[in-house]
Parts: sequence; C-alpha cells; structure tokens
Amino acid sequence: MSALELPPIPARALPVSAEAPGKCIVFGEHAVVHGAPELLFALDLSVQVIVRPSGAVSLNTDREGTERNPYFRSALARSWSDGPPVAVRAVSRIPKSAGLGSSAAFVAALSAALSAARGGIDRPALAQRAFETERGAQGVGSPGDTSAVVGGGFLSINGGSGEVLWTVRGPDREWEVRRVPDPGWLWVVAHSGIPRSTGTAVRAVGERLARSDGPRLLEEFTRVARDGIRAVEQGDRPRVAELIGRNQELLREVGVSHPRLEALISAAAPAAEAAKLTGAGAGGSIVALPVPGKEVELVRRLARAGGLPFVVRPSATGVRLIEP
Repeated sequence: MSALELPPIPARALPVSAEAPGKCIVFGEHAVVHGAPELLFALDLSVQVIVRPSGAVSLNTDREGTERNPYFRSALARSWSDGPPVAVRAVSRIPKSAGLGSSAAFVAALSAALSAARGGIDRPALAQRAFETERGAQGVGSPGDTSAVVGGGFLSINGGSGEVLWTVRGPDREWEVRRVPDPGWLWVVAHSGIPRSTGTAVRAVGERLARSDGPRLLEEFTRVARDGIRAVEQGDRPRVAELIGRNQELLREVGVSHPRLEALISAAAPAAEAAKLTGAGAGGSIVALPVPGKEVELVRRLARAGGLPFVVRPSATGVRLIEP
C-alpha cells in the first residue's frame, strides 16, 4: 500500500470529530530515537475528539487547558495558530501514561480535526505534523507512535522490505516509515498501573547509550529489531517470540524495566510465548504474545497479578474523521 492509497483527511466545516487508535511497540523502543529500526502496530483502543466553535478556547470545559496540557497547546500552535476560539472534547479508551499511545492518539486526532477545518491534509503531511506536535510537547522522541496512529496497521521505522509510506524529518535525523504485513495474531497488553514520563525515560536512555558500551547496545537493539521485523514479515511466530525475549533483556540492561513490569511478565509466562515492556518503560505496560488458545488464561493471570489487561488486534484504520 502506498501513501497515495491511504485516504487523506478531507475538508470539513466545524464541528469536526476525529478518532485515532493507540499503538503498541513490538521491537525497538528507545533505540529508534537514535536511528535504529522499530516495529509497532496501531491497536484497537482509541481516542476521540470533537472540535466546536466557541467563545473561548477550552479542553474538556477547562479554559486553562492550553496551560495545563502541553499536547493541547502544541496542537493548537501547529494546526490552529490564528484560528478562532474552539472548544475541544476528548474521550480516551487508552490508559494515560501507559506506553500505549494515548498522547500520540490525542495529537493525531486533534491535528486531523483541526486540519480538516483548515481544508484537509494528506497522510504524510499529517504524520509529520503529529510528530512535531508530540515532540513539541515532550521535547524528545521519534515519529513511530504518531506514524502508527496516522497510518494504522503494522509499521516499521528505518527497516523492513515494504514500500516507504513517508519520511518524517526531525531536527537532526530522518526516519523512513514502511508498511509491514499483519501476521493476523492476537496480542495482549496489560497496564501496570505505574505511570511513566516518556520524556524522562528517553533522556535517561540517551544518557545510558552515551556510555562506553552504548554503541554495542545500540547495535544489538538494531539487530534484534531488524530480525524481528523480518520474522513478522515471514509470519515466523517462534522467532518473533525469541526476539521479544531478547529485546526485553536489552531494555532491562538500559534501565527502563520496573519491578511491576517484571511481575507481570513473570505472571504471563505460563500462557504467553513471550512478553516484554512496551513503550518508554519505567512503568507503563507490557505486551504479550499469547499461546494460541490461552488468551483468556493470560488475561486472568495478568489481572490476578494486578495488571489491567486488554486483548487487542492491530487496527487497520489509522486516524479518521467520524460523525460528531
């Protein structure tokens, strides 16, 4: 599928409503910030926003939303800088600060809605804008999350054999985004209940990779992600499971695991082929590849261990306009 085959966000007069999926990283979080490959998919948990004309700017009736929410402020600055006041309502099915893309989904949905009111936008331009919006709020990051929620399905960053959908440009590097075929597997994600800060975790890993053994670690992250992308392209489930385990070992080594995440990974083991943290880590969530037929057992094990589990499938549809 080429970028031209992904439908653009059409023009629409206010009020405008949009929906964007969350995301789940399978391989390569943190290392992608430094140019390594990443594999992730849009998951079928979502954020919805509705934008209406108003006498004052507000987010969920809060007129100080631009001061309290950096993502809201960043989105307005990039997509609505000279527009009239709007009231924005956001409803999320994605746990916040959980590593499952709640901020990426929010900025993509809001950017799509505001861009629709400005005359519409194509997917590559929206992917660039959503990345700049999220990075503007966090100060650091890569375009994997925002590209996944804009494009839907499985995507690879800086790797894979699929056609390039778009290139996202940052201050000091570029990332190529490609489509990866969905192998059709069910996944289970579970939130630990421990909130985490993406910016803080990304900066900590950057400092860790600046040490003398940093190049070795980054090279190993790169190998695991490249091999993992190839294994998903080939539908090689045992190899994917093996590499998920190795990726988790690397994430432990750079210091972004957490005792609650490790407890969930241990609880999942009898019913999962593999499990790892997903997202920034230091809290947040895990993703597990269930043993086929043991999805319900896996959910129960994770719930008993104190997690908030969801059985998920990749969402083939990225951000889209919906009826208000």
